[in-house]
Amino acid sequence: MHDFHVRRGQLYCEQVPVDRIASAVGTPVYIYSHHTLLDHFHKLRRAFRALQPRICFSVKANGNLAILTLLVQEGAGLDIVSGGELFRALRAGCPPGRIVFASVGKSSEEIREALRRKIFCFNVESIPELLAINAEARRLGCAAPVALRINPNVDAHTHRYITTGTAESKFGVSLEAAEAFILRRWREVPAITLLGFHLHIGSQITKSAPFLKAIRRVGALIRRVRRAGVDVDYLNLGGGLGIVYKDERPQTAEAFANAVIPVIQRLKVRLILEPGRFIVGNAGILVTQVLYVKPMRTRDFAVVDAGMNDLIRPALYGAYHEVAPTKRNGQTATRLYDVVGPICESADVLARERRLPVLKPGRRLAIFGAGAYGFVMASNYNGRPRAAEVLVKNRRWFIIRRRETPEDLLRQDVIPSALVKS
Repeated sequence: MHDFHVRRGQLYCEQVPVDRIASAVGTPVYIYSHHTLLDHFHKLRRAFRALQPRICFSVKANGNLAILTLLVQEGAGLDIVSGGELFRALRAGCPPGRIVFASVGKSSEEIREALRRKIFCFNVESIPELLAINAEARRLGCAAPVALRINPNVDAHTHRYITTGTAESKFGVSLEAAEAFILRRWREVPAITLLGFHLHIGSQITKSAPFLKAIRRVGALIRRVRRAGVDVDYLNLGGGLGIVYKDERPQTAEAFANAVIPVIQRLKVRLILEPGRFIVGNAGILVTQVLYVKPMRTRDFAVVDAGMNDLIRPALYGAYHEVAPTKRNGQTATRLYDVVGPICESADVLARERRLPVLKPGRRLAIFGAGAYGFVMASNYNGRPRAAEVLVKNRRWFIIRRRETPEDLLRQDVIPSALVKS
């Protein structure tokens, strides 16, 4: 599952003690396993080898340039959701022909840049967006390849903030609206080339049933538009495969593939996948240090130097992340702790009611499952510089993002001279 393990009482990432990195770089620090990243990518590729899919890693899950470069060099494409992510994808060496562009709110500038770069495909979220892409493509004198994102009204049975395939969601076009536009109004978008359809019903999905339900609904649409003479070559399943955070039992890549491949083969389409969390989620930890221990009546608060600005998932989703000391020291005594950060918000709780060895200031803790939607969602709230990022490969480790400095916090600020008293 991942390459973080305890050896002689110490937590290791691959062959490097985590404490060695934390002592050299400081805390908080994100640490990623090179082997876990690539192993999860190859597991997915092997599982779907019968279909030879395009696998486009979701940049929004983890946008570190070194991680993107690693995956691109292994043959991955990239799934982007902004012009900034397009810039990052290109800087990571991703060929434009392996980039797919989602997002419900693409600006005209973002559309133009993606068209100039000749990306593989836009995942189109609405009819107005389709018209806007057509207009930009006509101005540039080119064709715009698109996949219409279908909202199949399927409940993925995950957290409501990461459910994206129901009728109440802002994402995608209904089956009825997509079919009506393709069959009755397609002449309005002469600069558009329809490659196929896109699905993304949510994130952290542990069962195949919601995927199968969505595929069958869009499959019926594919058959209907084909009967009307419209070519459909691709089906993009998006991402959403769940991982283990606590006691989940998510499907393996092999089990997922075995469930969906027969259905997709019957549709005679080429497959695109957009995994993010599945590849990088359990490949990363966040290491933090205890600043204070604050005894209370029912439990103790372990106040640490990482907060919701570093890892917002617990505050935003009520997400569970395993927490463990980086050194065990043979302790047997334990206490009940809330692990809390330094941010001036009551929501700044990284872990509630955890039974941990007795903690003292200076003790380091590892927060697991932090590789996806961790650093990429970090902020400078409360004037806090963002953490460093480190990649471990076997016995070596590398800083892949330097810790921000106080100067970095002010770099874009401007004090107009008119405000300065002479």
